[in-house]
Amino acid sequence: MLEQNIFVANAPCSWGVIENTAGERKTYLDVINEMSAAGYVGTELGDWGFMPTDPAVLIPQLQERNLQMLGSWVSVRLYDADYHAAGVVQAVKTAELLRAVGGENCFIVIGDDHSTIPLRHDKSGRITPEMVLPDDQWGVYTEGAMKVAKAVKEATGLRSVIHHHGATYVETPAEIEKFLRLTDPELLGMVFDTGHYMLGGGDPVAGLQKHADRVWHVHFKDFDPNVVAQADANGWGYQQMIGQGVFPELGKGTVDFTAVYAQLQAMNYQGWIVVEQDVLPGMGSPAASATRNRDYLRTIGL
Repeated sequence: MLEQNIFVANAPCSWGVIENTAGERKTYLDVINEMSAAGYVGTELGDWGFMPTDPAVLIPQLQERNLQMLGSWVSVRLYDADYHAAGVVQAVKTAELLRAVGGENCFIVIGDDHSTIPLRHDKSGRITPEMVLPDDQWGVYTEGAMKVAKAVKEATGLRSVIHHHGATYVETPAEIEKFLRLTDPELLGMVFDTGHYMLGGGDPVAGLQKHADRVWHVHFKDFDPNVVAQADANGWGYQQMIGQGVFPELGKGTVDFTAVYAQLQAMNYQGWIVVEQDVLPGMGSPAASATRNRDYLRTIGL
């Protein structure tokens, strides 16, 4: 057990399995083998179907590798009410699997359907006031998230968290604050992602201090502002910035993880830190990267 009951996990996205669905990708057994070998003790589910959806198959594989299942991203096109019902169905289905495999402390991570709004994709990291969601559309957006969280809670007892994220309408600190203000703090928390918070223009330590009561889950991701600075000149949107390393390995960007960890301890945060090293095909060895990230976290006491 780690100090303050904080545990370190990784996620299948660090192996590029979400972005590389059309080409050759590693099997889930490859991923959890490499994840466990690198020293992680928990995993997220990944996109639906990457890991077995039969608990009787998945549970023993995780137990054999001393990996706890802790949550899953579920995409919901929050800005479009026509997609809410499908999002609820997918979230509840995912939550039922999580509950069976990982227990009552798993999370549904609600993510807006990122990169589907061209302007927000093309200008991620450089959002200006005229690009924000109009005031009269926030009701639809927040209602979608609350519908998902309520359905998940009623069906499985699991909690849900919103993932503030590049190339969505909840990217900047002001947008995050507005979303949280308009949603029920008893029903919906947030997964605080250090890299995405910096992409949106915020300071992670200040963000954690401000939203401490809503931070139920944490993602560790580093950030390289030089990639954003070059984006306009090179015509890079969000996906292109990923390929250029806007989220580098831990310790190679500008996130002060020592200060972030100290703030989490000051908050008496109890739960998981999930490393998410977004990769695209051709960006190097995920296993080696995961090992370097785990080694770096040991240097700051995790």
